[in-house]
Amino acid sequence: MLCQFTVKNYKSIRDEVTFDMQAAAISEHEDRIIRDKDGEIFLPVFAIYGPNGGGKSNVLEALHTLAVKVLRPLYATGDNEERIFLQKKMIIEPFAFSEETKSEPTEFEIFFRTELAEYRYILHVKREVVVYERLDRVKMDTGRRSALFERGEEIMLKGAFAKLKISDELSETLPLLSYLGITYKKNEVVKDVLEWFEYGIDFLNYGNPMEELRMAVSSSEAVKHLMLQMIQEMDLDIVDFRVVKDENDRIDVYTKHMVGDRETELNLLEESSGTKKLFGLMPFIADSLLSGTTLVIDELDAKIHPVLLRYIIMMFSNMSINKKKAQLIFTSHDLSTMNSEVFRRDEIWFVAKGNSQNSQLYSLVEFKNEKGESVRKDAKFDKQYLEGKYGADPYLKRIIDWGKVNA
Repeated sequence: MLCQFTVKNYKSIRDEVTFDMQAAAISEHEDRIIRDKDGEIFLPVFAIYGPNGGGKSNVLEALHTLAVKVLRPLYATGDNEERIFLQKKMIIEPFAFSEETKSEPTEFEIFFRTELAEYRYILHVKREVVVYERLDRVKMDTGRRSALFERGEEIMLKGAFAKLKISDELSETLPLLSYLGITYKKNEVVKDVLEWFEYGIDFLNYGNPMEELRMAVSSSEAVKHLMLQMIQEMDLDIVDFRVVKDENDRIDVYTKHMVGDRETELNLLEESSGTKKLFGLMPFIADSLLSGTTLVIDELDAKIHPVLLRYIIMMFSNMSINKKKAQLIFTSHDLSTMNSEVFRRDEIWFVAKGNSQNSQLYSLVEFKNEKGESVRKDAKFDKQYLEGKYGADPYLKRIIDWGKVNA
């Protein structure tokens, strides 16, 4: 489970921005939060709104970049086709509109939870070079806090890592966490941390839905069963589907339709773009709900009907369905779902640019108007957003009045 993520000096993000998955102490929809075993409460849904070019995608891309930086060395020489994107060289780009920031490192900080512990991982990278790195842990059963390692000019291994050995030839571009994953992959703590990066969080975009589907569709009957339930709830006339893999590992998907008493089968390529998009999305949704992972999606509303978008959001918000503490983080332009029936105020966030082309991120629950008043929980969120009352104008790249944004 993702608890919090902070990034500084990354693409359009100049100053430090943080998105916080911890639930605020507000009264609405108190049944729609994740209650962990230690009593801490977290959000199952996190939606980011803002104009095109405002920096929404960069916030999610920063999180993805951190995961790739950690995982890529583990796959750099592998032949796993499902992880081929991790084998590509990656340059981390700083904020471009300032000479000062171009020479400064990009800074990442993430808090996340597994069944065993809550971890805090910090990584500062200047282009490819790691300039600072730290890992801390709080054990879930005892609440005991401990530092595991710190890397600056020197490397200090602590606590559970104190007896591990580090090569004198450690590359300056290789995260220490990645090195430990390669060298001590059977270590319980190392395994716990890296399994979260690898399997605890998943990223999806709409660049190539058929390729995403090829990677997503599995032989899991549980995933297929939940997908069929979702299809029925969405009132599509698809009653079943099958996946066929040929000798070259090429995948074709066939959908079965029932119209009256007649049964017809179509190749998914013959379906509408919306249906193809849904099939590229649903396996990830189903797997996240069944496995309790954090699913990150850029432009979730793209070619998805607002009714279906609402249905997907509510699946994560409904704790009787979302029993494994799954989380959905996404960007969107759709305003039909931006209301108090679908979201808590702490689940709605905005991104827009300041006068220096720097993206700013803030939540609806934090926002105050010029009189210092908070947004009411029964306010018309969509209407006020369109009127520019929340700072992030939906039609302009810039913050309307930067001074009024006090996140």
